[in-house]
Amino acid sequence: MAAKKETEVVEIRPLEIKRVKVRITGDTPLIVHAWSEKAKRQMLEAQMKTTKTKAKEARVPIDDFIQSLYWLEGKPEESTEEAFAEAVKNGAKWGFPIGAVKQAGNSAAYRMGWVKNQMALRGSYFLQTEYNDMAEIKGSIPEMREDMVRIGQGSADLRYRGEFKNWYMDMTLEYNASGDMTLEQILNVINAGGYTCGIGEWRPEKDGSFGKYHIETV
Repeated sequence: MAAKKETEVVEIRPLEIKRVKVRITGDTPLIVHAWSEKAKRQMLEAQMKTTKTKAKEARVPIDDFIQSLYWLEGKPEESTEEAFAEAVKNGAKWGFPIGAVKQAGNSAAYRMGWVKNQMALRGSYFLQTEYNDMAEIKGSIPEMREDMVRIGQGSADLRYRGEFKNWYMDMTLEYNASGDMTLEQILNVINAGGYTCGIGEWRPEKDGSFGKYHIETV
């Protein structure tokens, strides 16, 4: 007769999940550059080798500006100054990918020697908002800026993008209080990301000085 197996006792350690309201406040202007539907279409056509040689389309600065924004609510159907002004009047909202904030913090912590690798931080905390992967940009209305950029082989081009001069974003920080990192450590990681890496175009991580910020609880 087979011996009766003993029941194995497994201890499931409880997670102490806590949430804190936090705000990142811009220290330098934030430049945004979302992928437009036109750019996505051109990339797809190139990959599928369906692009045909044709004259370069005339640039429309206001269209480039409107398409560069991450619209949460109220995106106008027409790319005109009048349509944009009407959208602002009707309470349009803009956002920014929330994952960029976490990536900035993780990268900064690694560069400063706080962690041995960024993998250790991925499950230590999470940033959340009502817009899922986007955080609403508050504090100012975006303005159009014109920049000359290098596009390779010594040639240059003009870019028209949105800029938020005074900005902040509110979000919820979720973390495991019984984990390896304390709330203070996590806040310092995010704060370091705002100074060392930043977010958006021409940020410190890309040899610029835009998109810098600091964090505070609210």
